Amino acid sequence: MNDDRDHDRQTFREAMRDVRRLRNTDKLPPSGPKPEPRARFTRADQAEVLKESLLPPTDEAALESGDELSFRRPHIPEGVLTKLRRGHYTVDAEIDLHGMTGAEAKAALREFITEAVVRRMSCVRIVHGKGRRSGPRGPVLKNVVNQWLQRIDAIQAFGSARQVDGGSGAVYVLLRVR
Repeated sequence: MNDDRDHDRQTFREAMRDVRRLRNTDKLPPSGPKPEPRARFTRADQAEVLKESLLPPTDEAALESGDELSFRRPHIPEGVLTKLRRGHYTVDAEIDLHGMTGAEAKAALREFITEAVVRRMSCVRIVHGKGRRSGPRGPVLKNVVNQWLQRIDAIQAFGSARQVDGGSGAVYVLLRVR
C-alpha cells in the first residue's frame, strides 16, 4: 500500500515538475474591465411589442394554415433558399412557440434570435404550428413569425421545414454570421 502511495506521489511530482507557484494572487489586478451590462429588452421594446400585437396584420392576404413560408433577401441566391428548405443546413438551435400569444411569441423570438446571433449560429428552426385551432383569424403565430422575421436584419432567408421537421408548421431560418 505504501508502494502505491509512493508511486502516486512520484507520478504527481513528475507531472508538476515545470509548474511554478504564483506570488500574491490576491493582489493581482483583474485581467481587464468588466463589460457594461446590457439589457436585452428595454421598456420601449416591450411597449413596441405590445403595440404591434394589437395591430391588425400588415399583410391583408393572411396565410392559410397549409401555406408554406418562403423569404430571402435580394442578395441571397434562390439556390440557397432551396437548400435551406430541403434541410441541407445543420440546425444549431430550435424554439417552439406553441401555446404562446402573438406578443409572447415576438418577445421569445427576439430573445432567441439575439442569442443565436451572439452565439454565431447560422441556421435555426422555429416551430410555430399550423394554426388549425386559431379559428377565423387564421394562424396567428405563423403570421407573426412570417411578418416579424422579415423585419430582422440578421435574417438572410427562411422557408418552411421538411415534413419530418414540422412541414408548414415550422421554418428553417438562415442567419447572417458576422
